Amino acid sequence: MTTPPNTQDNGPLDNPTGLFAERLAALRQLAPELFAGSRDGVPTVAAIQAFLGEDESAAKGEVFEFSWVGKAEAKRGAGLTPTGTLVPQADGVAESQNLIIEGDNLEVLRILRKSYAGQIKLIYIDPPYNTGNDFVYPDNYAEPVAEYLRRSGKVDGDGRQLTANTRADGRFHSKWLTMMYPRLVLARELLREDGVIFISIDDNEVHNLRAIMNEIFGEENFVASVVWQKKFSPQNDATYMSDMHDYIIVFAKNTKQKRTDEHGLTLNLLPRTSAQDNLYTNRDNDKRGPWQSDNLTVKSYSAKYDYPITTPSGREVHPSKGTCWRVSRERLDELVADNRIWFGEDGGNVPRLKRFLSEVQDGVVPTTWWPYETVGHNQEAKQELKKLFPETDDIFDTPKPVRLLKRILELSMRTDKSAIAMDFFAGSGTLAHAVMELNAQDDGNRAFILVQEGFAREATERDARITFPTIAAFTRERVRRAATKLQAAHPMFDGDFGFQSFTLAPAHIRPLPRRTYGDADMQAAMTDMFAGRLHDGWTVDGLASELLLSEGFPLTSTYTVVAGWRMYTAAEVGYPLYINLDHTIASVAEFLTYLAQRGRVGVNKRHGVAIFQDSAMTTANRVNVAEYVTIKTV
Repeated sequence: MTTPPNTQDNGPLDNPTGLFAERLAALRQLAPELFAGSRDGVPTVAAIQAFLGEDESAAKGEVFEFSWVGKAEAKRGAGLTPTGTLVPQADGVAESQNLIIEGDNLEVLRILRKSYAGQIKLIYIDPPYNTGNDFVYPDNYAEPVAEYLRRSGKVDGDGRQLTANTRADGRFHSKWLTMMYPRLVLARELLREDGVIFISIDDNEVHNLRAIMNEIFGEENFVASVVWQKKFSPQNDATYMSDMHDYIIVFAKNTKQKRTDEHGLTLNLLPRTSAQDNLYTNRDNDKRGPWQSDNLTVKSYSAKYDYPITTPSGREVHPSKGTCWRVSRERLDELVADNRIWFGEDGGNVPRLKRFLSEVQDGVVPTTWWPYETVGHNQEAKQELKKLFPETDDIFDTPKPVRLLKRILELSMRTDKSAIAMDFFAGSGTLAHAVMELNAQDDGNRAFILVQEGFAREATERDARITFPTIAAFTRERVRRAATKLQAAHPMFDGDFGFQSFTLAPAHIRPLPRRTYGDADMQAAMTDMFAGRLHDGWTVDGLASELLLSEGFPLTSTYTVVAGWRMYTAAEVGYPLYINLDHTIASVAEFLTYLAQRGRVGVNKRHGVAIFQDSAMTTANRVNVAEYVTIKTV
């Protein structure tokens, strides 16, 4: 349970703390001696080496590492404090627990981190494969919102040209790695302790992806490299060989725990199929039902388990050369007595172990080979989009089929019907489609979060009949049409087929001025401070969303109006958040009466956090309100 801050009046509301600042604070709490003699509050490398008992001279030798041009910049990009916010849009469903967010996914991940850290069960992404023309570069880590708005055409450009990352570029792989690294760092922050990430990739970058995933998630948390058969027929015009597969790299947040530990990853078994069950028959009318025979020998040889067996027909048999029986002679006698050994119709065959259908697991262990017959292929995915959008031609070259995403959901979330799945390279929105379909089939309440950039790419310009100006607009419409189709197919299911819609925008709250020492700088800073913290054009809903995220509340938090204040609550947070953005708050007495009725609970007997404009309440009223809640101002 989260508790509100201890202070009575936090003054002007600061921007959300960045990842680096939080890590430094945690490190200072753990080992304050590291900060003695630090530079600008950051421990030196020598201090850290001494703390770990490491020989500094030895540490300067050769080490195994994965490096590229731009890696330092990529690491820094993950930890920067966000400068944007997420503004609600009118085309969403207010009460839905699902989110579709339009904007640069790196900045969106930074914004979501405080509220959603440790909350996501599954992340699936289908990032650019770096084929030479499937993403633009560079990311501008210093001003991500402004850079995104330029790229998306929402503000005038400054003459800067953005081009595809072509193979002729000397930093072809480095640019892709620099783009991916900070997003994966933040993805790990968002995952639950038992969370898992699936990443689609092809041969262009699979080796580099494995390397950075090993670094970010740890080699010990590698789960599998799945081979997905993405095509059902070869390309006869291929230069050398027709590529028929993609990879899906799977890493866990934590595989160190035992499978029975609730904090470690546990993948679900796949449901058994009728074809698998039909392999079981009952040739001897055993009262325990259908069974299937299994080999009684193993290749791990032991002389103790190498003994002759006399069959019911009188024939003496031995295990084949280099093998032995898998059970001892004593255990074999027990199995024979229990009619669990099959010697064939005439009683003279090599013995085999009977395994009964009633005693096998409820599912089957997944393999790393996923053929298109079971999870679909690219052409199937295109057909799915065509059925939803008959008015358009192909919009995506390599969409993913719903069956593929449902396989991933079944493995990670089948038994967790209230978990959250996320895709921050959302594309056509297949993950949302798969989540809604699985919910409708098993009465689930799983939620999805999609993030998709809001600028037009070449794919949306192929057909003059296409009415969607951006990929993000197409994503939202695909989810709506899929929801309509699923509602018609499952009329008895009354679950969540909607989504809330948000767009990335510059933050409403101006950051506090940094400390400066020159007269001119100080004067400018003071002018900035007294000009007010809010940018022009702010709205109550937009600013409320920004405040929710700054306080660690999810965007799906609901509110009721009490004494003129919005009172937000969320299951993930153990206290309410009160927001009143009126220029002058007239209902302070009524609000105090309400707070007194709730009682003083929580840290220092306070209950929740109240945020209001700095000039909206008198000093006396601020003091009275602070008796019940922690107060913050904007």
